[in-house]
Amino acid sequence: MRKFLAGAFALMVIAAVCGYGFWTQQRPQGHYLSDLRIELAIDQGVPSGRGNLLGIEPLLFPGDYQNLRRLHRKLSAYLEQARNRGLVNERTVVILPEHIGTWLWARGEKNELYQVTQRREAWQWLELSNPLRYGLAMLAATGDDRRADAHLRMKADQMAADYQQLFGGLAREFGVTLVAGSIILPAPYMENGVLRAGDGPLFNSSLVFATDGTVLGRPQRQRYPDSETRRYIDAGQRQPLQVLPTPAGRLGVLVGSDSWYPENYRQLAAQSVQLIANPVFLGGKGSWHSAWRGNRHQPATAGLSVRQGEVSEQEAWQRLSKAASPGATSMSVFLRGQFWELGADGQGFANHDGVQLSGEPREGARLLNLWL
Repeated sequence: MRKFLAGAFALMVIAAVCGYGFWTQQRPQGHYLSDLRIELAIDQGVPSGRGNLLGIEPLLFPGDYQNLRRLHRKLSAYLEQARNRGLVNERTVVILPEHIGTWLWARGEKNELYQVTQRREAWQWLELSNPLRYGLAMLAATGDDRRADAHLRMKADQMAADYQQLFGGLAREFGVTLVAGSIILPAPYMENGVLRAGDGPLFNSSLVFATDGTVLGRPQRQRYPDSETRRYIDAGQRQPLQVLPTPAGRLGVLVGSDSWYPENYRQLAAQSVQLIANPVFLGGKGSWHSAWRGNRHQPATAGLSVRQGEVSEQEAWQRLSKAASPGATSMSVFLRGQFWELGADGQGFANHDGVQLSGEPREGARLLNLWL
């Protein structure tokens, strides 16, 4: 009798494990409606044959990341509307916001992950649906927030491939130079023209794609991670900033809060930079008009002209970028939308010939155009 009960119990355990394994592989997809509207918030200058900076501030949600087809549909619809307005040509430099690639960790998961309202619930679904990958990633995780590290590390290879396929494809499809916001990957590097995830610490990095979809230069790492991500993102200060030749001029990229620091602009100016792209993610609904949070964990902030809490986020971002880049044309582009309980805020702006352009505030997706 004991042998029978033990055998029956063993069969039940095997059946449960097999059932769980089968469940983790299922990825049904529900219906999804997406708002493809976008408003032109800045349209400065006139076409002169020298090209333009075109910032796209998309309105994104977790469901947009369920598969690449959905995300491509939304971003290509924005670009198509810009093209219909005459804002896209072979000299256009398109700038997308920070972390637009980072949310690719959510691609290809169960419907429940996109339907919950809290990030911690989404993380639980991610872990339950990928137990082996998550467990191995936890073993390799570093930093103060090993759980956040593991969520990104466990899907790094897939994220790198998706990022290059999607944004390189958009650059080629529309014939533009494309600053593809940013993506968090472990020690990213290029190998024979292909973006790879390495084995080291996580970096918040940006890639620039040429008009034929190939990568220009190397992944540009964020040098001064902000307070929101410093617990699992490494600082990229050991890697110098690069300036890339584009049809519109010599281009540098400052990721997120890197646009606050004068030393970064000095590095770019020494390489004869002409255009500066600044992809930004500002978390927290309504934070654009709240007190500037600064970054007390970065010693370099002690030399800035504003202090934490003295001004709003809007005034701090605009004032710091204008003061530090007097000789170059720059554009800051913010991500918009809602990722579970985390809202995204901010209104993009540009600096050109000593004048700052902020345009009309909008609640939805925005286009920012600056003719050079």
